[in-house]
Amino acid sequence: MSFTVAIVGRPNVGKSTLFNRLVGKRLALVDDAPGVTRDRREGEARLGDLSFRVFDTAGLETGADNSLAARMTRQSERAVADADVALLLIDARAGVMAADRHFAQRLRRGRTPVILVANKCEGRAANPGLLEAFELGLGEPIAISAEHGEGLADLHDALAARVRAAADAADGTAEETARPLQLAVVGRPNVGKSTLINRLVGEERLLAGPEAGITRDAIAVPFAFAGRAIRLIDTAGLRRRPRVQDKVEKLSVADTQRAIRYAEIVVLVIDGTSGLEKQDLTIAADVVEEGRGMVIAVNKWDAVAQPDASLRTIRDRLATSLPQVRGIPLVTVSAREGRNLDALMRAVLALAEIWNRRVGTADMNRWLEVAVAQHPPPLVAGRPIRIRYATQIKTRPPTFALFVSKPQDLPDSYVRYLVNSLRDSFGLDGVPIRTVMRKGKNPYAAAG
Repeated sequence: MSFTVAIVGRPNVGKSTLFNRLVGKRLALVDDAPGVTRDRREGEARLGDLSFRVFDTAGLETGADNSLAARMTRQSERAVADADVALLLIDARAGVMAADRHFAQRLRRGRTPVILVANKCEGRAANPGLLEAFELGLGEPIAISAEHGEGLADLHDALAARVRAAADAADGTAEETARPLQLAVVGRPNVGKSTLINRLVGEERLLAGPEAGITRDAIAVPFAFAGRAIRLIDTAGLRRRPRVQDKVEKLSVADTQRAIRYAEIVVLVIDGTSGLEKQDLTIAADVVEEGRGMVIAVNKWDAVAQPDASLRTIRDRLATSLPQVRGIPLVTVSAREGRNLDALMRAVLALAEIWNRRVGTADMNRWLEVAVAQHPPPLVAGRPIRIRYATQIKTRPPTFALFVSKPQDLPDSYVRYLVNSLRDSFGLDGVPIRTVMRKGKNPYAAAG
């Protein structure tokens, strides 16, 4: 396992800015408003010749036992416990606050080694705060500017000995593993996405609660099911676009859309007590447009009064609203009770196999011969459209090229017939199928 570093500190000291600097890309949401980060985000970091895994965490705050602030703090403390070293970040321009002293004392009592980092040290205004940092009892602070990339050489030196010692201990023991399945969990706010992931991984890994909109970042969580490595990605709830006004929510929506784009399979979580709403269908259409495989998890099924009628209504509306993807898997679950989650994951793995399926060219053309014989293409100006050849040009999603004499004249209705026939013949239900029409070469063109 790689060396891990947790970045912790009170809100708005620059933790996410440092995280983005270390991973080399803008993964974590950054805004002037405090408390933007709420869950632990992970990324692969590089600092000079060092490679390690880094955790961005929520700001450390005090609060009542079950308040959102207290739950966020517990998540951050769990990240520290899981890490090999913690970076306690303070704002040198603001100076040492009471919250810095409080959490420095808690970190000193823990088992994880702590490196004190004073951020925002560009310019003389940070000097008094840098001197104050010595009173935290964590040794000499490392002066950096995460925003401008200053002081990272000193941070490198502080981490180097620990990273290399861990690498030497692990040398020769790491085994190559299969690339994990990228599985994004999406849906409207408060449908139970984070609760579902917590149940799957068997711990309170993500913040969950009755408040809508707790999740803001797209958070990746490692998981395994039936021997398959999976990267679960929790996402912010997607509301109707006219209702998204807040700047942070706009950033969250963009993060969720990026998670969908880079996923392989998407679990769309809907609220079984309210059925399939218009916003659910909008999200589903976006997933299909991106070409991702999709499983629909109907959550809160333990609270549904008329299960049979509700399920029938959901299936009917799905068939009417998304006819382009027939056979989308639908699994009823209760994330709170942990019911039917194995069935959900089996559906995910089965769909991943279909999404990656490749059909041989010989089988494709035998299918094409039968499909065209059963239902020939229409005539154009009294002459038939000829489909000469078919082949699969890519997977993820399955994409097929058809070589047609007049591709521009082939009606959409006939293309839909071919797609449905492909589904029936090769077991491709539940995934988007893309077709590319290419003009076949005229064997007499060169003879003119």
